[in-house]
Order: sequence, then C-alpha cells, then structure tokens
Amino acid sequence: MIACGQHPQDEHGEKTPDGHVAGDNRHEEGKKFDANEVIFGHVLDAHSFHFFDYKGSDGKTHPVGLNLPVIVYEKGAGLKVFSSAKFDHGHAVAEGRYQLVNDHWRHAQLAAGNITKEEAKAYRNENIVAVDPATGAPIADAKVYDFSLTRNVVQMFLALIVLMWIMMGVARRYKSGQGVTSAPRGMQNAVEPVITFVRDEVAKPNLGHKYKKFMPLLLTIFFFILINNLFGLIPGSANVTGNIAFTAMLGLVSALVINFSGNKHYWGHIFNPPVPFGIKFIMVPVEILSIITKPFALIIRLFANMLAGHIIIICLISLIFIFGSLAKGAGWGFMPISIAFSVFIFVIEVLVAFIQAFIFTNLTAVFLGQAIEDHHQHEHDAHHGNPPTEPVII
Repeated sequence: MIACGQHPQDEHGEKTPDGHVAGDNRHEEGKKFDANEVIFGHVLDAHSFHFFDYKGSDGKTHPVGLNLPVIVYEKGAGLKVFSSAKFDHGHAVAEGRYQLVNDHWRHAQLAAGNITKEEAKAYRNENIVAVDPATGAPIADAKVYDFSLTRNVVQMFLALIVLMWIMMGVARRYKSGQGVTSAPRGMQNAVEPVITFVRDEVAKPNLGHKYKKFMPLLLTIFFFILINNLFGLIPGSANVTGNIAFTAMLGLVSALVINFSGNKHYWGHIFNPPVPFGIKFIMVPVEILSIITKPFALIIRLFANMLAGHIIIICLISLIFIFGSLAKGAGWGFMPISIAFSVFIFVIEVLVAFIQAFIFTNLTAVFLGQAIEDHHQHEHDAHHGNPPTEPVII
C-alpha cells in the first residue's frame, strides 16, 4: 500500500518543484515559475510525500516520493482502499471513478465546459471527487468522504511513535535504577533536563501543589509539539504544526481539560464576577467569551508561527527561480544570497520549534492554573504578605 513512487512525466503536464502537475504542456510552453503554486503545494496536506525529481535517460522528469493509502467512502459504491499511485499525480482516474483534483484537471474540465469558473474555484487541490471515467467530468450528485492517511496524518503517527519510543525507553532505564542510583545515560541526559524545566518553570509556578496531577498532560503536549515541529523542518516532510486542524485539536484538548478541571471559584468568576451589579451585564459576556478566546489564542499562535517560517524559507528559495526566469545570470547571481538567508531562517526555525512548544505548554498551564486556583489559599497568602500565585501574562 505504501510504496516509493517514480512515475515518469507524461505528455499531459509539467512537474513543479513541489511534485504537483502545473498544467498541460501543450498550452503552457514557456510557463514562468509559479511561486504561489510551489508554496501552497508544500504547506498544504497531500496524499503522498514528494522528495525530489530527477531527469531520466529518456529525457522525462521522474518524481521520487512515497505513495500513501487512500481510503474513500461513497454511498452506493461503498468503501474503497487503494494506493495514491493510482492517481498518477492527478492524470489518471483511480478505481475507474475517483479523480485527484489538481490544476491540470481543473483546466481540462473548464476547457471542455464540464465545470464553470465558480465551480472550479470550489474544487481544491488534493480533494478527491467522483468523475465520469470517459470524460473526467465530476458527477454532480456523488459525495465522496475521504478518510485517507495523508502525509500530515502519517507524519503525526510517526511523531507519536517516536515520542512513545523515547519516553518508554527513558522510563525503563529509571525503573531499572539507572538515573536514580547512578548518573543518567544516553537519552536520559537529553530528556531529564527538559522534564525538570517543564516541572520547575511551567508546572509548579502555575499549578502550585497540584502540579503532579497535570504533569503528564503538560509533558505530552510539549514533546508532541516539539517532535512535530522538528520533523517539519526535514526537507520533503509535512508541516504538521502548520496545519490549522492539528493545532485546533490541541487547543480543544487544552480547553476541555481547563474547563472540566475548573472549580466553583473559576465558574463563579465567569457567571458572577466580583464587580458592581451594573457592570456585570458587560463582564459576564466578556468572561464567557474568554472561554473561547483562550484556546483560540493557543491554536492561532502555534499555527501562524510554524506556517510563517516555512513560507519564508520557500519564498527565499523561490526567488532564485523567479530571478532565473527573468535572466539566467540573475538567478545564479542571487542564489548565494537566497541560500544564505534560507539557512539563517532555518536555524531560527529550529529555535522557534522549541519556543512554540514551550509557549503552548506554558499558556496551557497558565489557563489551567487560573481554573483550579485555590481562592482561600490565595487570600491566605495575601493576608500574610506572600506574593500572589496567580500568573501574569505579559
């Protein structure tokens, strides 16, 4: 089901640097480099991994990648499972019915009059639609549900496997006494300082004496985000944390834990804030809205930061081809500058990978601490001149 795809480029289209088909060669001779297509081809999800292209002895371009399982369900046709190689990058109808949407297919259907311009905009790249195998025209009343293992899903599972492998290995060493009665070794040396940092700088300051209860959650969030961030920096991989669906699920998990862990003081502060009666009509809606805005801030912050870094790097690399399309010498001349800036941003992205994992974990702990705060302990500390334990976000 999962195989390495090396399909020669046929006469129907031309491969772009991200592995997708740009269009029909007969209509796009001398087509200029499309940076927009390359950027979105990299940052969006897909049904296969694309690593690189090479030109064979036959003079044709051969993409090298990893084809992934496609799982679709259609009422009447039932469940279908097949390899994404059957799509041939959008040039073939798989299983005699299913088409992978790309620019080439949209252009062909527009030219044939099978779809309108408005309908063409509604079909997004990498969507799977049911079509008439003879004409390639979409079947209007057919609804295809796509449950495929896309590259984001596969990479997320790989990150989960790596996370479990690291943590279970470290746990076994501690269980055997290594790192307890003797100095930690190997992976323990790398993981132990991070765990200690999360405990002492994130959990304890925000959660107080209840920090142990939530340490598994905070550590899982931190390491899962970190591993996915680092995986996303590998060329040819997927940018999982730059996908809004992924960050939305993380934010939803944090929101559920925060609100289900909230005590009566937390909910009382939302529905009966300690302000004059006339102000309550303003504050109550604001406090209720904060239930949504807190996880929303987590979702957008991680998504935007991880997406932006990848787009900047691709834009810098794309400048080589943009200048090269104007003049070959300009492309070669700008290449050292583009590569230098790309490497600099890449190094910054490694740092951002750690920072964003920390920020998401820390803010989750901050919001969680506000929800489980012991109001009587807070008053006791204030009465005895102790500093407030409620975290302040700057």
